[in-house]
Amino acid sequence: MKHAMIQQMQGTYLLSLGYCLTGLCLGDLAEVMRIEHSASDFPWRAGHFEDSLRNGCAGVCIRHVEGALCGYCIWMPVVDEVHLLNLCVAPSAQKKRLGLALLKHAALRAQAAGGTRMLLEVGVSSRRALHLYRRFGFIEIGIRKNYYVAAEGTREDAYVMRLILSEVQYAAS
Repeated sequence: MKHAMIQQMQGTYLLSLGYCLTGLCLGDLAEVMRIEHSASDFPWRAGHFEDSLRNGCAGVCIRHVEGALCGYCIWMPVVDEVHLLNLCVAPSAQKKRLGLALLKHAALRAQAAGGTRMLLEVGVSSRRALHLYRRFGFIEIGIRKNYYVAAEGTREDAYVMRLILSEVQYAAS
């Protein structure tokens, strides 16, 4: 009940800003890929999203009330933890706290489904993403060497980060 009330408050807040949350589905893929390619130097392929959605991963989109997709988040539940696989906001919609809204929604859904912690990997040079995750309460628990493809055929390390879901403070904004 607590989670439903928080989700309703978040939904009301987002509507007041002109946005709404919807479930991520295969029908969203064309719009997702446009955003993925505009926001990432090394985007996921469509097959990554298709496989994820067909194999038990969950996701959410954030849309402008007029319908335009502004961002999305996809995660994989594994017993009592959730692995955040991809969170992306269109460049034209950034700096409006939409990434934070997606992250809050994913954490709420994970906790409501019995999840106790959320894990993710993020490139060590991804300053904006690191700022968002740290602000939300994620802590670095390790490093994966050469985890991501980087420029000119090089590789980039990734931080492994963890969030204890029971410790998240869910304010409306």
